[in-house]
Amino acid sequence: MSKKLKIVTIGGGSSYTPELIEGFINRHKELPISEIWLVDILEGKEKLEIVGAMAKRMVKAAGINCSIHLTLDRKEALKGADFVTTQLRVGLLDARILDERIPLSHGMIGQETNGAGGIFKALRTIPVILDIVADMKALCPEAWLINFTNPAGMVTEAVLQYGDWDKVIGLCNIPVNAVFEEADMLGRKPQELFFKFAGINHLHWHTVVDQKGNDLTKELIDVQFGKESDGRSIVANISNNSYLYKQVENLQMVPCPYHRYYYMTDAMLDEELAGFNKNGTRAEKVKQIETELFELYKDPTLDYKPQQLAERGGARYSDAACEIINAIYNDKRTIMTVSTRNNGTITDLPPESAVEVTCLITGDGPLPFNFGSFQPQIRGLLQLMKAMEELTIKAAITGDRGTLLQAFTANPLITSGNSAELVMEELLAAHKPYLPKFDA
Repeated sequence: MSKKLKIVTIGGGSSYTPELIEGFINRHKELPISEIWLVDILEGKEKLEIVGAMAKRMVKAAGINCSIHLTLDRKEALKGADFVTTQLRVGLLDARILDERIPLSHGMIGQETNGAGGIFKALRTIPVILDIVADMKALCPEAWLINFTNPAGMVTEAVLQYGDWDKVIGLCNIPVNAVFEEADMLGRKPQELFFKFAGINHLHWHTVVDQKGNDLTKELIDVQFGKESDGRSIVANISNNSYLYKQVENLQMVPCPYHRYYYMTDAMLDEELAGFNKNGTRAEKVKQIETELFELYKDPTLDYKPQQLAERGGARYSDAACEIINAIYNDKRTIMTVSTRNNGTITDLPPESAVEVTCLITGDGPLPFNFGSFQPQIRGLLQLMKAMEELTIKAAITGDRGTLLQAFTANPLITSGNSAELVMEELLAAHKPYLPKFDA
């Protein structure tokens, strides 16, 4: 008889939770889950109750013998857990609004996981995740941590290096979406192709081959970025500003959508500023979408994931998390792209760092496909951004302003000098309740 599994989701009141529940329901024949615990904080209690009631309706409608527990007591939930997923936002969406508004008000990119906003999301998140890991060590020392809290790469590296916890996997939906959308662009099915990703979270590149080993990367670049491109974006929350085709062609790898912030900074900033001045930030739009979603979730007859959730910007996130759990539990050796320890997979980066690479997900966790070294047109940006991540993580752990200023100075999306320090200090003041280490 299979062991009954206990799953704990921290940030259980998230609007993404219905997709997570749907993913577990769809895999109930492979995953004998008997308990799902949804955990949140006091400020998220109302949303937890709304989405928790919906989760119970979904499980009941599916005829699954699985109990749903709602709690504000994280330690109670973690006792004996087999898998822990994290989908939290420290400071809620109001903090994201500040992350975007403050840099934009100074003429800099204002984005959730890139630039100054991304750095501050990491500063607020990393200490909380490390507290969760400390609880896991005491209460569920054999559990896997599946993190899709952004910035997923920095969170994963912090857990590996400062949390001393190897059973962690970082997950992002960008590679997942790319596999589905780009296969369609090529007129193929995802299972007919092999996509090989390498880089760090929100800064990866990839190639693609067919089942006979024929390289289709150039064809994909032409279809996606050439003159015949239909302008399709693989994610809902990033503008589809055109790349310089010659530059992408020279990369000989397909960049992820977030590269637009680095390769097309001026165009992205102009568009962000225009939108900011007219309609506010993306975070404010997301807050409106979430309000509408939770109104839907209140419907006592709704027992399935609504289509409107796709507008939230995290499509396929939660389903991918369910598949990682499935692959580990059943040693399925599913091919997925995740953040994990480098260990020489990318020779241009330190072996102890976290990288986002294509892996086999086995019963022992991710087994990366070896990549090797990048060409200089990719290597330079990658190493710079990894250094920025290392500085950001160190600042989050120590609360050292000098280290944080170095991270700001290294980040190519942040204007250097006095402007960088001004934005840094304004964000520190705005997020003071969530950054106690910087008061020392």
